[in-house]
Amino acid sequence: MTGAELITRLATLSWTKRIALGLGVVVALTAAVATAIIGPRNVVGMLLYDTRHEGSLKVGDTAPDVSVMSLDGKRRTLLGEWSGTRPVVLVFGSYT
Repeated sequence: MTGAELITRLATLSWTKRIALGLGVVVALTAAVATAIIGPRNVVGMLLYDTRHEGSLKVGDTAPDVSVMSLDGKRRTLLGEWSGTRPVVLVFGSYT
């Protein structure tokens, strides 16, 4: 389809179809720009956020044992190994 044919076809559309087509293009461009700015992984995370579910732990239940990577990145440690020996503090974040 040539450019002239495309312009002719667009000219024959009714005003409501032109507005709907224009809004569709704007929405698609906005989504593409937002995805480029915040990153595809964050977009997927936001879409999946509402699919999360509550856990089954109750107050007073023992926390499940999890493994964490050491700061040097060479070994994994189970947090249950530290239980009862000294306080364990988990910090999620950055202090830069």
